[in-house]
Amino acid sequence: MSTINIEVPDIGDFSDVPVIEVMVKPGDRVEADAPLVSLESDKATMDIPAPHAGVIGQITVKVGDRVSQGSVIGTMEVGETPAADAPTAPAAPTPAATSATPAPAVAAAPAVAAVASNAVPAATTQSARGDYAPAAGMVALPSAADIAAELVGGKKAHASPSMRAYARELGVDLARVKASGPKGRITREDINAFVKGALQSPATSAPATAGGGSGLDLLPWPKVDFTKFGDIERKPLSRIRKLSAANLARNWVMIPAVTYHEEADVTELEAFRQQINAEQAKAGVKLTMLAFIIKAVCSALKKFPEFNSSIDLQAEEPALIMKQYCHIGFAADTPGGLVVPVIRDADRKGVAQLAAECGELAARARDGKLSAAEMQGACFTISSVGGLGGTGFAPIINAPEVAILGVSRSTMKPVWDGSTFQPRLILPLSLTADHRVIDGAAATRFNAHVAALLADMRRVLM
Repeated sequence: MSTINIEVPDIGDFSDVPVIEVMVKPGDRVEADAPLVSLESDKATMDIPAPHAGVIGQITVKVGDRVSQGSVIGTMEVGETPAADAPTAPAAPTPAATSATPAPAVAAAPAVAAVASNAVPAATTQSARGDYAPAAGMVALPSAADIAAELVGGKKAHASPSMRAYARELGVDLARVKASGPKGRITREDINAFVKGALQSPATSAPATAGGGSGLDLLPWPKVDFTKFGDIERKPLSRIRKLSAANLARNWVMIPAVTYHEEADVTELEAFRQQINAEQAKAGVKLTMLAFIIKAVCSALKKFPEFNSSIDLQAEEPALIMKQYCHIGFAADTPGGLVVPVIRDADRKGVAQLAAECGELAARARDGKLSAAEMQGACFTISSVGGLGGTGFAPIINAPEVAILGVSRSTMKPVWDGSTFQPRLILPLSLTADHRVIDGAAATRFNAHVAALLADMRRVLM
């Protein structure tokens, strides 16, 4: 028997990920790839598997601790010395306080745990290194109120997720904290010094807003005893809904978004799609409208490259990051909420391959088996509710992207052809764009171009 360390494998572009569940204890015998601990980033829930079959010696992490790639989470006894593994990459540096940056690397297949868990978050804990750690199942992301307060104050605070969580716990407005860390980053000592100064000189601290709205002067969230009005049932939010709530609130507050609507005549395209599906039914080919939309969007992104960009607000001089690749995300409905799988290099794939890959990723999403890497790196997102209904909606941009396309249900409409009305199949398109990067004229042109491509897919070849 030999003792080996159990290290966190490649988990994509994440670091300081909280441990939300420990599934084994010392003395347990496990098989290779059996889940040992569960992590939860702002994108997904991931299980860390056993590298070999053997007996658990010790587990050195607990719920609430934070780990990165290469972190040792315990030891195990194995029957024979395993072959030398490739050198472990050093732990990634702590990211900025918002969402992770898209990473081209593919994770080494950590499985995503079930996303529909209804576990109630445990009490907050202290991590092994002493930082504030969020409750199990929660991620230390800035709330909408925190971000709004920073924007109102005219100052952008640089702090890690754990420091933002620590500041929220103490009720500290980070926009008013003087930073002493590297590159102007706020540290725990800075927050403690601010609190100490406020306690010693209460007269100098800013008065609370009238409504308790954290700088927006909003009314506080209403506290209502609903049992006074009738019977109720309390249902905890799924993990995905908790995570997406913080991201959506941030995106809605920080991005000056405008939605533009367009209609695409897909009569010929739908007839062609049904014809191909009928001809190749025995071969298992099933083209979807979403695959054609992805192909049209890829073509439009090449014509309008500003839609394939991200705004960099972390640098001293804000700039646009123009991407030379085309990874497309699409919203997938799961029992626990919406997730966004990403199709890489979608511009290099045919419609049949795109349709097959969409089906595979959507199935993995419903089963909770998407890896973190399969939900990273999107340049542009498509949210299609056409299978459910609707005539139009305003999707929220998935930061750090600058636009998102919403697709509703196609319907037959009478269209004037110059002499008479003809029945045509019309597909509603709703494009939401970041007005800091994309103005109304550009958004309208992009939407109209996508509609023209869907009306005649031969234009994609131009």
